[in-house]
Amino acid sequence: MRTWTLDAKSVETWGQGSWEHQDHRNQLSFGSMARNLNEFESSLESTAPSGEDDSASWEQYLERRNLVLQFLHSSLSLHHLQHQRNKAELLKKCCFYLEIEPKHVNMIDLNYEMHCIDILEVIDPIQWERMKKVGKNQAQIQLSLLTDLLEQLEQGREELSCCVETWDMVTFLSGWEGIMQRLFKLSEYMETLIPLQVPGQLYVKHRLVSRADLTPLNHNIRLSLSTKMPLIFDRKGSFAGKDWAKLKWSDENQESPPEQCELHIKLLTNGSQAEPEYSRFQPVTSNMCIVQDLQPGRPYKFTISRSLTRTFVFGDWHDSITLKTKTDAAEDGDSSTWMPEG
Repeated sequence: MRTWTLDAKSVETWGQGSWEHQDHRNQLSFGSMARNLNEFESSLESTAPSGEDDSASWEQYLERRNLVLQFLHSSLSLHHLQHQRNKAELLKKCCFYLEIEPKHVNMIDLNYEMHCIDILEVIDPIQWERMKKVGKNQAQIQLSLLTDLLEQLEQGREELSCCVETWDMVTFLSGWEGIMQRLFKLSEYMETLIPLQVPGQLYVKHRLVSRADLTPLNHNIRLSLSTKMPLIFDRKGSFAGKDWAKLKWSDENQESPPEQCELHIKLLTNGSQAEPEYSRFQPVTSNMCIVQDLQPGRPYKFTISRSLTRTFVFGDWHDSITLKTKTDAAEDGDSSTWMPEG
């Protein structure tokens, strides 16, 4: 599980797991880029070409053009933008949870014995549900902003590429101030993009603990959002027999222990009213499941999702796979012939 660290107040100023690994070989330091642009602009002010010095103008054009190309080949490279786009798409498929600290609290009973209990047992359930809604709104806003920023960066790359590929020297030099402004704005977008890829803390405005003897706890409670990677079916390891199917799935975190999941099984029909729809849920606690009592020669759609818990905030995406059971009993004995469909 990955915990986001961006403050909720920062999200409000923007309108508002681990995801920290970056492709540094393709990323240019934004601070370094800004300093280079400032230093280069200052050095050029004293050497600005007169209308008669074509050689100086050409040198100035090449230097400025190469500066833009450097930015396009590093921070704004197609490889780097695709890397960021893939991370954003994966984040949209994650499940989001509300994390609370501390997780346990010591309480003294009527016999003056101390017990360590789960802090959720003393949290006001109404306030807890309210904070889950706040967390959902914050995460959805952040995901929306992340998508918008990536679109701005992709559009900015197209505009800068057009400048260096199609503009002649006179047009490029006369439009340099606008190009500089675009470079600075895109650098700011890139700096904002990184923190948007991790969730943030939630500002607690209401008392989560209403019991009078435990009200001091409210000052120490901290809430934040965390994510769990999406569950993805193993397309090669999932197959169907005559009246059963074997399904396997996993997430990117291979070290995470098995957790409660729900497998949705749906018989796919041709939409005829003569054939009633059939579906059922099957709880599972591992990354593999064998589904029995299926009809031979029929297609089934299987969907895997994590079970809802008290800390679950939202997760709209679930992976699905379609398999068709075998019609010949002989095929049921040869696993090498079983291939998933879908």
